[in-house]
Amino acid sequence: MTARRYTPFDSLIAGLDQALHTVFGPPPEAGRANPADGEPETELDAVERAEAARLMRVNHSGEVAAQALYQGQALTARLDQVRDKMTEAAQEENDHLAWTEARVRELGGHLSYLNPAWYLGSFLIGAAAGAAGDRWSLGFVAETEHQVVAHLGKHLARLPAQDAKGRAILEQMRRDEARHATVALEAGAASLPEPVKRLMALTSKVMTRTAYWI
Repeated sequence: MTARRYTPFDSLIAGLDQALHTVFGPPPEAGRANPADGEPETELDAVERAEAARLMRVNHSGEVAAQALYQGQALTARLDQVRDKMTEAAQEENDHLAWTEARVRELGGHLSYLNPAWYLGSFLIGAAAGAAGDRWSLGFVAETEHQVVAHLGKHLARLPAQDAKGRAILEQMRRDEARHATVALEAGAASLPEPVKRLMALTSKVMTRTAYWI
């Protein structure tokens, strides 16, 4: 039995379905166990719970954006092996999406009301990166993940010290993102121009600061 070959229209419909599930739910089902499951729920006061929920909301929004970036890049990737790497990374990002959403809910917080905007903007950026060529697309992945690793390190420093569940989630995410960057580099990622890196960092800062409150 031959494998079905998907047309560009099939890919577009699948992408729309993925977008709807990512932004509007229901909550995604993770492929791996939540790293927080083995950690005790510790007592947090009202201020600490609010801070932990806001930080996790920012990371959830980042995972919404990551889903969109990878979906956009997979849509416009030229080589099958690059498309497969984007799809595989998106599946791991889906785990992060599920874990961060669950933690936000546990803390009594809400998800960012601007998630549809984060998804749309990131999808367009990802599609443009993919259209620029596979080496540039992989370079975009590597730089994005390097910036995310640094961002997660800052959030780990800001997270209430006794929030063992949140810390377990962010530490696993940081390991995964570092591996995604390494895979992209090994696959032949191009080094992005410095102005592009600075623009990416600025865009990320706007999103994270906004998602912290909204």
